[in-house]
Amino acid sequence: MLPQHLTVEIFCSGDGYQFVAHERKALFYAFQLVSGDNWPLHYDMEYCKSLGLPGLLAHGYQVLAQTAPGASDMSRGDTEIRILGMLETSAEFLKVVYSGDTLYPALEIIELIEQNTTGVMVLRTSVHNQKDELCLEGELRMLDAKRSREAAA
Repeated sequence: MLPQHLTVEIFCSGDGYQFVAHERKALFYAFQLVSGDNWPLHYDMEYCKSLGLPGLLAHGYQVLAQTAPGASDMSRGDTEIRILGMLETSAEFLKVVYSGDTLYPALEIIELIEQNTTGVMVLRTSVHNQKDELCLEGELRMLDAKRSREAAA
């Protein structure tokens, strides 16, 4: 069965989505491959130990990637939001994330802006760690599909 596509009209301000992410070493190496960042702070455990760190230090963009709507329950099950594109993102990095941490990313719809044929969904993004410390907070604006006039009738 194909997923039912969700359009911006079915969401409400205040809707929230949470999920869990485990910062395993494999994610650090995958991020290194994608980003080309070879700084040993992110990939060399012995180097980190020599600095007195408890683990590899996650790159801020690696943490930000955990807030991707496709990783949340917003896009799971029999439904899938019809995201047409990402318009803008911002983030403040508030606490360090290390390998082995468990992260709890969350998305909350804070604004829905209707346009003629599309809509803009504004999400508050946050990531807490296993100590319930806020590691990242920010905002994401996405361009989403609206129902066609025929489907809405």
